[in-house]
Amino acid sequence: MFELKYSADRRTVVYMIITTSLLILQWNLSSIIYPVYILSLFMAISVAVIAHNHNHVPMWKSRPMNIFTDYWLTVFYGFPAFGWIPTHNRNHHNLNNKEGDFTITYRLSEKNNLLTLLSYPSMSSYFQQKPIRDYLKLLYKSNKTNFYFAAFQYVALALLYIGGLILDWKKTLLFIVIPHQVALFSILIFNYLQHVHADEESDIDHSRNFTGFLNTLLFNNGYHTIHHKRANLHWSLTPAEHHKIENMIDPALNEKSFWRFIVRTYFAAIFVPRLGTVSKRLQRIEAKKNQAATTIPSTNEQRTTSVHSM
Repeated sequence: MFELKYSADRRTVVYMIITTSLLILQWNLSSIIYPVYILSLFMAISVAVIAHNHNHVPMWKSRPMNIFTDYWLTVFYGFPAFGWIPTHNRNHHNLNNKEGDFTITYRLSEKNNLLTLLSYPSMSSYFQQKPIRDYLKLLYKSNKTNFYFAAFQYVALALLYIGGLILDWKKTLLFIVIPHQVALFSILIFNYLQHVHADEESDIDHSRNFTGFLNTLLFNNGYHTIHHKRANLHWSLTPAEHHKIENMIDPALNEKSFWRFIVRTYFAAIFVPRLGTVSKRLQRIEAKKNQAATTIPSTNEQRTTSVHSM
């Protein structure tokens, strides 16, 4: 019952135990210990990544343990874990930032700046709600058992918030609500950064990769190209597979440092625009326009020649 599919997920379980322990510890302290609080916020982000991983490759061989983990993740992620299925697994991975993707990065603007970055999570969250509702309706009609497992994740969250507010509203805000919001905001920021100004039509340049230390801490979530090519590949196997295709990816889409990219793209580029990203999507569209423009005159020339020869 307690057997993991991949031994690497022992680390995942340790992360979840640490996250749970930090909540219990901080709740029972009389004051905030800021290094501990900052660690708890990082662990909240880790839980968001774990929720993503668990929905692609469930951790346990046992179905009851996977269901338990869905609920465990839900109360520390801040949103029902099943929500990844209709919005991410079924939609995003099929369309990969093309039109119709609920998490599309260029819905309102083709630019990539601090404003588009910070506004993306709210916009993306809004457009993901309808497919989640539709998925619940589908489950209700087709599989009542799975519907109740999914719906009760909302109940678990509600009970957490209500119980917390009854016990201590300040601690609930600090140690539950804020970490939840940090987790939800961060995971959507990651999605934006991994796709903005890439080329959604390309077989290989559709995603941006972050391969540095933060990627290691967050379960190789930065190896995004290989993740889209092989969505059900376990996170522990992605480094080796990424290295097989790394040289095929445009170097501009392989970033070593997450934070260096943030500083360069969203702050330094304000003063030195060339430090910003260049949209490979727009480059492709422009190239097609130029190709079409050169093709039309040559066709007209052929028609003119044919008329004169007659």
